[in-house]
Amino acid sequence: MREVDLAAFEAAERFVWLSGRLLERLRFARLFRGGEGARVVQALRPYQNADGGFGEAIEPDFRGPVSQPLCVEAALRVLDEVGSLQDPMVEAALGYLGGLVAADGGIPNVLSDVPRYPHAPWWAPAEGVLPGCLLPTASLVGLLHKHGVTAPWVARATAFCWEAIEAMPGRVAAAAAAKERVPLLQIAYESRAALVFLDHAPERARAAQAAQRLGEVLLEPGGIVALEAQAGGHAGEVMMPLEFAPHPGCLARRWFDERLIEAHLDALVGEQAEDGGWTVGWAAWTPAAGLEWRAIQTLERLKVLAAHGRLKVPAAIR
Repeated sequence: MREVDLAAFEAAERFVWLSGRLLERLRFARLFRGGEGARVVQALRPYQNADGGFGEAIEPDFRGPVSQPLCVEAALRVLDEVGSLQDPMVEAALGYLGGLVAADGGIPNVLSDVPRYPHAPWWAPAEGVLPGCLLPTASLVGLLHKHGVTAPWVARATAFCWEAIEAMPGRVAAAAAAKERVPLLQIAYESRAALVFLDHAPERARAAQAAQRLGEVLLEPGGIVALEAQAGGHAGEVMMPLEFAPHPGCLARRWFDERLIEAHLDALVGEQAEDGGWTVGWAAWTPAAGLEWRAIQTLERLKVLAAHGRLKVPAAIR
């Protein structure tokens, strides 16, 4: 069993100091050095705009100052990490999101003003009326259910999530039959958001059944999930089991046997780069975003390894 020892942990910390934003530095300190969650919350405040949404490149692939739904998702994930979804920032963000709800009850992922600002090529708004999308609707609603937070639009968004999630097996089958990798990749990202919803949705039996059906189609041979662990990672952009099942208690953990998870944990330890950080599985479209994503990825990888007991560091550090 491979573990992150103290030297590797300190190398990761140095990488975050070198390449991460203040937000990631404070998140690292809070997660692994006994730092204060309040400092993380304070660092998040400048990313919030007057309309209640978040922008200012909190999501590294959008460099504009204006609010975007995916930026709100990024902010709420940080607040979830520190247990602060009761902060007043959340009420303002929910008001912003309520003004974006589409006719189908979902929240669009990319708004029409994105092209005015520097952004990743995959941040492309749909033409015409913007439909709701599981990414970010499902992860947003899932986090709200987790913390018992509600808003007038959440019931409609919850219904949207159920309908969209239960339609996903058909979407996966259609994309696989057409051998369309880009739609499969989009579905994989949406599936990860869907799993946040399913892990916290009030209807637990329905959630377990939906997660099982989703796993059955996503794990079909030749799909987007790389079941075989490989030293040095896989070529191209694929999803790993631990990206669907980052901690032992999540529904997607039932998709994978223990031996496979252990093999991927060993591989994940080995993927730490010489500079101390972990890389991402997609091409950086600009150097700034690439470094910011790597710092975020390093935090997320360490969180996964810690959740599985793979950080071999003194308890006082954590």
